[in-house]
Amino acid sequence: MNYRPSRRAKRIGIASAALLVVAGMNAPWLIRFSTEQFNQYNINRAGYKAENGLWQVLDVPAKYRVNTIHAALLHTGKVLLVAGSGNDAEQFKAKTFRSVLWDPEKNTYKNIPTPKDMFCSGHTQLPDGKLLIAGGTQRYETLEGDVEKAGGLMIVSNENPDKPMTLPEGTRFKGNKSGKSFVTQKSLLLPRAKKDIDPVTGEAEVTASQSRIYVEAKHKGKKHATGDTEQYSVVGLSSQDSKNVYGIANKLSFDKKDFQGINEAYEFDPVAEKYLPVDPMEDARWYPTLTTLEDGRVLTVSGLDDIGEVSEKVEIYDPKTKKWQTLPKQRYFPTYPAMFLAGKDRLFYSGTSSGYGPAEEGRTPGLWDWKTDRFTKIKGLSDPDALETAMAVLLPPAQNQRYMVLGGGGIGESRKVTDKTRIVDLTENTPRFKDGPKLYAPVRYPSSVILPDDSVLTTNGSGGYRGWSDSNVLKAELYDARSNTSRPVADPLIGRNYHSGALLLPDGKVMTFGSDSLFDDEANTKPGEFEQQIDIWSPPYLFRDERPELHDDGEKPQVVELGGTAEFRTADAAKVKQVRLIRPSSFTHVTNIEQRSVALEFETTDDGIEVTLPKDPTLVPPGYYMVNAVDGEGTPSQAVWVHVPVDASLG
Repeated sequence: MNYRPSRRAKRIGIASAALLVVAGMNAPWLIRFSTEQFNQYNINRAGYKAENGLWQVLDVPAKYRVNTIHAALLHTGKVLLVAGSGNDAEQFKAKTFRSVLWDPEKNTYKNIPTPKDMFCSGHTQLPDGKLLIAGGTQRYETLEGDVEKAGGLMIVSNENPDKPMTLPEGTRFKGNKSGKSFVTQKSLLLPRAKKDIDPVTGEAEVTASQSRIYVEAKHKGKKHATGDTEQYSVVGLSSQDSKNVYGIANKLSFDKKDFQGINEAYEFDPVAEKYLPVDPMEDARWYPTLTTLEDGRVLTVSGLDDIGEVSEKVEIYDPKTKKWQTLPKQRYFPTYPAMFLAGKDRLFYSGTSSGYGPAEEGRTPGLWDWKTDRFTKIKGLSDPDALETAMAVLLPPAQNQRYMVLGGGGIGESRKVTDKTRIVDLTENTPRFKDGPKLYAPVRYPSSVILPDDSVLTTNGSGGYRGWSDSNVLKAELYDARSNTSRPVADPLIGRNYHSGALLLPDGKVMTFGSDSLFDDEANTKPGEFEQQIDIWSPPYLFRDERPELHDDGEKPQVVELGGTAEFRTADAAKVKQVRLIRPSSFTHVTNIEQRSVALEFETTDDGIEVTLPKDPTLVPPGYYMVNAVDGEGTPSQAVWVHVPVDASLG
């Protein structure tokens, strides 16, 4: 039987044919449109969110957008976003240094006056809830070929035992042979010379004090460079002082100029919402690590100094006196070494770092007794030459003293990158690294965040140095420390590599920030732009029917001593299966040594729960903490803050 289509069928057929022609012409766009539409539908399904969580963009008003290099959660619940000059040389020259305070609960913002360039500083939480920020940028890097003024290191001596000297920024030194002049880039304090009297002869022996300073020619041009060691006089000093104070320098040339650090330090007060200056460090530092110790003091290591060399001095900051003390013994670590408090006078160095230092020095992980300077190496690390730009985490709960190193790459611009995770248990008699589950991809710069349910979110990173060749990885996963397994979760919205990070917020969500690609295309021809977008990830536990509630009746957080107890109201006491004490994070450059989640013992009361803190100050260093009650499904309450003071036996 022959079939004869109706007029309507003909019209549909003609329209369909036309649509197919259009589709053929525009297939890539239509496919892309359909894929994006389906993806949006899929990721917003209730079942998908309950399994994988949800990413959303934080709508930050334009006047508060900054190149977030550093971020720290404060005990007020607000987040301090620090850019400084934001890796922008023009902003540095203009002395435009920025910080923004964000209130996640109210979604409000405030610009904070920023006194120095805190770009690439170090920071840590102090016992009273202030944030210590030390170091930053004195000078931007200038590559060989781009250097316009000759410069370099000068050693300045003071032979006067009765008089210290301060040379202001801009002091001019003139060569005694060449007559060439060089100018200091910052002020310099010269201690008085040392004077010893011989007890037998009564004769005095004077030893000059020496300080170093970076100097630069006053004018541009090759003719101002030098090639020999030369002594320099200080222009403008009195005849007597000029005899005692002088400089000596080797060649002052057009070699590559590294970044240089500053020695200034500040405490950020979360209540007054401003920076407060404290005494400076002895050494300038750029890319240093600061670790809060069990007695509330802070140890700092590494960082490029005022002439662009890695500092080997170890300094201790005392929050009571606001002063620094330099330890007698020195130790070398690459910049931004991940240095965790792991016992009395003991720090665990994961071997991970970010940025500067030779491949053959200071790369081996181990336990360091900073008082005796004894260092015990820890072996077994796979891909030991891919630790730079790797992430290190103290796995939850902290009592287990298990640490994980995730991803990483080779030194500098090396193309080596790894997807390994490596775990070490410090409670073993002879700790040794073992491989954990592989990451979602080989990546540098992954960001890992400990969640209240004892899982660890790891997200983003790139397969190449600073996202080279469009190598950003839009993946995320959750690691379960109990089962030693990982599973994928919702993909991030944008790529994040160098100068990015992530923080746990009091409501149980995670914020991600930053990214600073060198290039913006696969061919590496289009310069990259700093990513100012901030994203919020809501974990799967926030898409369950209900979550426990925890309440504190006081206007201020409870003060709970080590070994002490705190009570909280909750109608969900019978559902609570575990309680976690979580230290607020302070993240920069793939480094977040603050975060730790401590298991708390607890009992139910008539109207809630009573928790007991551990007695070990190395497990719970002093400061403010979040308390989360977690039910049997792993759903945490919103955090309640407590304040753990310095242990009386240590104070």
